[in-house]
Amino acid sequence: MKIKMVALDLDGTLLCNDKTISNYSKFVIQQCREKGIKVIFATVRGTTDDIVPYELFDGCVKKSGAAAYAGDKLIYERIMPIDDVRALLLACDKADLKTVAQNSTDGIHYANFNVSEMWPYITNFKIADFALIKFDADKIYIITETVGSVNFIKNNLPRGVNIFTSRDNITFISHEEAVKSKATAALAEHWGIRQDEIVGFGDDLIDIDMLQYCGIGVAMGNALSEVKEAADYVCDMNENDGAAKWIEQHILLP
Repeated sequence: MKIKMVALDLDGTLLCNDKTISNYSKFVIQQCREKGIKVIFATVRGTTDDIVPYELFDGCVKKSGAAAYAGDKLIYERIMPIDDVRALLLACDKADLKTVAQNSTDGIHYANFNVSEMWPYITNFKIADFALIKFDADKIYIITETVGSVNFIKNNLPRGVNIFTSRDNITFISHEEAVKSKATAALAEHWGIRQDEIVGFGDDLIDIDMLQYCGIGVAMGNALSEVKEAADYVCDMNENDGAAKWIEQHILLP
């Protein structure tokens, strides 16, 4: 198969359970790039400096597709005007839902709770009054531990946005065009790569659109059943370097 681009989700896919990238996976990525194959990561995360060596990749998709970069160059961006989503932020705050808004410039988590108490590695947060923030948001995320809280958000959802609830009970709100498939497509177009020349890897529901967009979609062995059903292949689990093994077997060795 002629593959010119590899798109890798991070959590549950490229990253091991301890949030590191194994030396074997790093080696395989380097081998791809030496052969002229572009390698990107595509994640819901906004800040990845603590876990991802950027020099290992040709580009990245962040915040579920709100932004895509080729190296340091911004190629694709989709944000939500604050006036469109402020009512949602205020409704969630009034309902005592732990809520965070982020923008594309400072990487700060503007929240109505102490984010570090839930995720100790997140220290760049500020307690915010959602009635006063002025920036346009590229990502909103809300802790939703019950079906009722998810339904509450859906009932207060503005037009023109996407909603996604992850397996760890976090609901993400983003611009309707802030999806991994569109951001990945923008990078591919930037590099002159066709859709059928891309392979994508993922494990969660938010990865399905990317796997279906790519010429080949590969679900991790630890992926949700819906992801496996949407994929062309299923590889080994993330903890066993499943993506790297598949790449070596199907792309590097032939």
